[in-house]
Amino acid sequence: VSTMNAKTSSEGEEEASGTRNETLGESGYLGEAKRGQVIRVAYVIAALDLTFLFMQMGVMPYLAKSLGLDSVGFGYLQTTFGVLQFVGGYIFGRFADQFGARAALILSCASGSVFFLLMSLSTSIPLLFLSRLPGVFMHGIPGAQKVITDMTTPSQRAGALGKLGLCFGVGIIAGSVLGGVLSTKFGIYVPAYAGLVGSLINTLIAMVWIPSQTKPKSDHHVTENSTLFSIREILRLMKFPGVMEVFIVKVFAGLPIGLFMIMFSIISMDFFGLEAVESGYLMSYFGVLQMVVQGFVVGKLASHCTEMTLLKLSVLVFAGVGLGMALMRTVWHYCVIAVPLVFAFSMLATTTDSILTKAVPSSDTGAMLGICASVQPLTRTVGPTIGGVLYKQFGVSSFGYLQLMVNLGLFVYLLKSKIPLGEMKS
Repeated sequence: VSTMNAKTSSEGEEEASGTRNETLGESGYLGEAKRGQVIRVAYVIAALDLTFLFMQMGVMPYLAKSLGLDSVGFGYLQTTFGVLQFVGGYIFGRFADQFGARAALILSCASGSVFFLLMSLSTSIPLLFLSRLPGVFMHGIPGAQKVITDMTTPSQRAGALGKLGLCFGVGIIAGSVLGGVLSTKFGIYVPAYAGLVGSLINTLIAMVWIPSQTKPKSDHHVTENSTLFSIREILRLMKFPGVMEVFIVKVFAGLPIGLFMIMFSIISMDFFGLEAVESGYLMSYFGVLQMVVQGFVVGKLASHCTEMTLLKLSVLVFAGVGLGMALMRTVWHYCVIAVPLVFAFSMLATTTDSILTKAVPSSDTGAMLGICASVQPLTRTVGPTIGGVLYKQFGVSSFGYLQLMVNLGLFVYLLKSKIPLGEMKS
């Protein structure tokens, strides 16, 4: 009888423990205050990482031109970086699953240090191309997403992931301003020096403040195929209920606007007639919108609406944005359209990331985030060719009509299909 009572008591404790873990999230054992602190550190790392990234993005065209690289060559340079990020996204995610979020963040920050070191030494075109190689492991946002995913309950996840948009806004504004000021006043290579020092500091922050385990040991297990890149593993994740359907919506809903943004530097000069300084102001405006929408709007909506409702809303708003883009004629029209555009873009990214990480086992959330992170690099890889053809042959309005048609089709698809949204517990 005592044995049976002990067994019953043990089962009760296990059930209670499971309930506590489910209530507190995968890392409930760390305590509420500790988890909140780690999440805030992840936000800081993401904001700094994006700031350094946008610093070099603003300077890179001028550095490439000073080394004698023409517009075609600069396109190849951008494509090289896009391909490396595309391939590295999934590998980085698998690395995070197998070695933990802390190790993944340290790898990303250390790769950023090497990236900026090589950039600061780029006195020739081959060295400039070589400096892009560390980009394969530079995934600060997916690394921060992995920490947040491990540290939050499913009900908290969308709001917590949405606040990363604040980091994105800070990165755009601070990075654009710092890159321009440093390169103008102190020289074209100074932003690279600043990025090198900043990335080293980011690495130290990750090493000191992110715990070695962001979820219980019981949740740490390596799948049978432990290689960092496996097509079979990608296909396995896509077979979970609802994953393929939501991922298709994620890819195609933002593709037309992604093509537009790739061509934006040319469109801002030719179509809107903006100078370089005015383009910088417009980017800062986007940064402020991003901070407001993802910092204050996405989280509140996520707490009041279902994720499928928000997904349908973002796709429908995207369709309306497409109609507005097809009809716009001035930069002021675009400033008005930018408000629903940023809302739809932020809501789509946050909602799909949250749905997809819930739909796969906790041991595969890093790989899923890595696959999601590969969507933008893929657009940057194929975008210049497709976007160039659209702009040259059909004009700016073609991006709007494409956006409208694609998202109306996706909205009808979401209304008619019954996408199963299960939540994997282990």
